[in-house]
Amino acid sequence: MSLDVGDPAFEQLVESGQRFKFGKNWRAFLRGLNEGRIVEAERSLKDMLGVADLAGTTFLDIGSGSGLFSLAARRLGARVHSFDFDPDSVACTRALRENFFPDDPQWTVERGSALDPAYLASLGTFDVVYAWGVLHHTGEMWSAIDNATHRVRPGGSLFLMIYRDWGLKSRIWLRIKRTYCSGAVGRWAVLALFIPYYVVRGVIEDVVRLRNPWARYREYQRNRGMSKFHDWIDWLGGYPYEFATIEQVEAFCEQRGLVITRQEGEEYVFRRPES
Repeated sequence: MSLDVGDPAFEQLVESGQRFKFGKNWRAFLRGLNEGRIVEAERSLKDMLGVADLAGTTFLDIGSGSGLFSLAARRLGARVHSFDFDPDSVACTRALRENFFPDDPQWTVERGSALDPAYLASLGTFDVVYAWGVLHHTGEMWSAIDNATHRVRPGGSLFLMIYRDWGLKSRIWLRIKRTYCSGAVGRWAVLALFIPYYVVRGVIEDVVRLRNPWARYREYQRNRGMSKFHDWIDWLGGYPYEFATIEQVEAFCEQRGLVITRQEGEEYVFRRPES
């Protein structure tokens, strides 16, 4: 899929309230990207996958977003294929590649959809398939997860993050995200309500614990190298939005020949047996 930034069909989805512009948020995030955030991204990959590096492996980044984890995988030695449905996210990933690995034949970046089985099949299979916080934003989560499982080669791993089903709480958040994406009025109403709430709640928690309130923002990059403010925006506006129980995710992937090797919170690592 070779569509450019500003694709009219994509913009129509945004205008109709069916999709959040994740890539616009990632463009803002990249302005604060530094070596510390990149190192933290590398660390999170190594920790969850249980490896010292990714030398000699192939890495598929489904929904590459800012491109940070594609960059981390490439720096760890993997041959990387990155794709995203959001044109701005594709532009972000391309910008990182050109900044850090210009004209690198070991890192491919293009536009594609996790819901396009023909496109995915054309890519082949990979040692690591990475889809962190992506497939529940496609509008067809189970189809997207199914497509991802088929990209894992024997002996390879699937690294997923899928929002957990918290019952009524999850359904309330679905309504909030729909409101955010409904237009300017809905977006500003959600921001005006929740951003001050998050800030004030954080200050109160820090004062009670005798912590410096600014420390939580400085230290947040230790969470996969991310930014608290941009994660807030991503969370409030992240639509489409689906969720599942741990048991549902594990059973679904195991039915497709994968074995769970690690599960922490909403993160999962599955492995396809060698035979």
